[in-house]
Amino acid sequence: MKQQSSLPQNNKIKNYIGSTLLFIGIFSTATVVGILILLFIPLSFTIAYKISVAWCWLVLLMAKVFCGVNYEVEGLEHINKDQPAIILSNHQSAWETLALRYILPTQVVLLKRSLVWLPIWGWALGSLKSIVIDRKSQTIALRALLDKGEKALNEGLWVLVFPEGTRTAAGEIRKFSAGGAMLAQKTGFPVIPVAHNAGNFWPRYSFLKYPGTIRVKIGPIIASKGRKAADINAEAEDWITQAMKTM
Repeated sequence: MKQQSSLPQNNKIKNYIGSTLLFIGIFSTATVVGILILLFIPLSFTIAYKISVAWCWLVLLMAKVFCGVNYEVEGLEHINKDQPAIILSNHQSAWETLALRYILPTQVVLLKRSLVWLPIWGWALGSLKSIVIDRKSQTIALRALLDKGEKALNEGLWVLVFPEGTRTAAGEIRKFSAGGAMLAQKTGFPVIPVAHNAGNFWPRYSFLKYPGTIRVKIGPIIASKGRKAADINAEAEDWITQAMKTM
């Protein structure tokens, strides 16, 4: 259920102030953190990555303090840090790109090429073994996901994929692309489905953030060995769709 429509006038003012403080906090700290990541990445990927996780934690804290955005996670028992996996998650906002980095084990993400052109923070994201793709060519993007994703998994890193391809409106789910499932089929690494309702409180393309508790559900492991990508993808999409209906 969306929270913004029920806010009384006095809370709307508080909401604008909180969202402004969060905006300032994110962009001011991102610059500092981006510089730190770029300084440490030649020395230690582990340290640089931990810096990025600490920043994600800070943003989540600021969202709670300034905007009243909390979150709860179900299904952490399905996470085995010693077994890398491919995370397939629905995509509604920027919130999950930050929260999943903090909640889940060390991971690489798909990143639009245009984002790595952003000064400092974009450069920092690109340096953290992100799989940079050009959306103009689906064939080249898929090859990058399969090749670099396999390398990351073999290095013990998780791979985060948003199979919808872009952010959707709260409560909606777009048809899943099969790239993440194809990576699972190729490598034999398992899939972990993740569902959330972040768009209700941190809407896509919105400056305003709204008070409430985001629910994150982590599903059981989906085996991939000896299975077709279409079947893996369908199982993940079905689980996420059903989980969304309970939120």
